[in-house]
Amino acid sequence: MTLKIGIIGCGGIANGKHMPSLASVAEAEMVAFCDIVVERAEKAKVDFGTPNASVYTGYKELLADKTIDVIHVCTPNISHAEISVAAMEAGKHVMCEKPMAKTTVEAQAMIDASVKTGKKLTIGYQNRFRKDSQFLHEVCENNELGEIYYAKAKAIRRRAVPTWGVFLDEEAQGGGPLIDIGTHALDLTLWMMDNYKPKYVVGNAYHKLSQRANAANAWGPWDPSKFTVEDSAFGFITMENGATIVLESSWALNTLDVGEAKTSLCGTEGGADMENGLRINGESHSQMYETEIQLEAGGVDFYDGAGDDPAEFEAQQWIDSILNGTDPVVKPEQALVVTQILEAFYESSQTGQPVFFQ
Repeated sequence: MTLKIGIIGCGGIANGKHMPSLASVAEAEMVAFCDIVVERAEKAKVDFGTPNASVYTGYKELLADKTIDVIHVCTPNISHAEISVAAMEAGKHVMCEKPMAKTTVEAQAMIDASVKTGKKLTIGYQNRFRKDSQFLHEVCENNELGEIYYAKAKAIRRRAVPTWGVFLDEEAQGGGPLIDIGTHALDLTLWMMDNYKPKYVVGNAYHKLSQRANAANAWGPWDPSKFTVEDSAFGFITMENGATIVLESSWALNTLDVGEAKTSLCGTEGGADMENGLRINGESHSQMYETEIQLEAGGVDFYDGAGDDPAEFEAQQWIDSILNGTDPVVKPEQALVVTQILEAFYESSQTGQPVFFQ
């Protein structure tokens, strides 16, 4: 069976991840493309679509096509919930790009729509599908680290501010590096810990470098007048069981200690980190040890396809979950907790107070 896919939003993330990855899945074909800039949708059709694929500038018109089985939502964060809910109500399964939504209320509405309609919903946290992430998750599932009570979620860039699209627009995106790349590191960390019960959050978001004109940047200087989101954000999360997670994120920071979508885990039986490759540490026979994990190329446990592209693995397992009636690897209830924590970070930064969860 082949699933018919509609792409809503044909910008950077669609072209960089979703459409190339879906093109590698034999059971999927892209038959509809929507973008407010019609030229982008038309180009997407040429590059990735079936010969008779449709092009739209309004997502509601695309959703009216009853032959479409699955929608990929690749729009700015502000419209994730609106489009995802409408798509499920129109009878489509939904893959929504991360983060799930700008707010917890919106994210919950997406879950409610999935439950009501019976349509599958997943969120684009493709870093779970990296080889090191898959290996470490198996280690954690086997309880080899014991109780993980301290962790660090790291998403630090020295100077890599995305200057295109709406990345710098707080209204459209809900935030800057915290909600953009910090969300990946947090998702990885919670997934490894299998701990989705936060107690409270204390966070600070900074606007220290964002107002500098002609600043050095990997993608060219930004316009300070349009930089309305934070340039960095840091804080910690205390979980109900007492575990602590430190969360670090930045697009612009005067540091050489950089790294994206990384986690460090400290448990009662051992530890692990992704700082320089994947390392496991522990104690045996009254001696401390450290092991560097050498990962071979090839598939992962749930997909024996060729290659090492996490986005291709993400796309394949997503389509498989629909065809086989199984849960996707990224469950919407897990992504909801990520959104809850990010929202609490921003609130804590604004109020100067910890934010407690009920």
